Amino acid sequence: MSKERTLLPKSNSQFLYIQCINCGSEQVVYTHTTAIITCKTCKSLIATPRGGKAIIKGVKIKKSR
Repeated sequence: MSKERTLLPKSNSQFLYIQCINCGSEQVVYTHTTAIITCKTCKSLIATPRGGKAIIKGVKIKKSR
């Protein structure tokens, strides 16, 4: 018996490299985060949750693989 091929849905969420506006350090952030994300060095706000996609306050550098 042969199995039918089923397509898997692609996720809309991803990981991003975000650069802090104040100090310039880079951090990996999930786009649908559920927690407040702060910079590890200067403690400034990078991302805030919004129920769906998070509001990104830093500069998006690239997508993480």
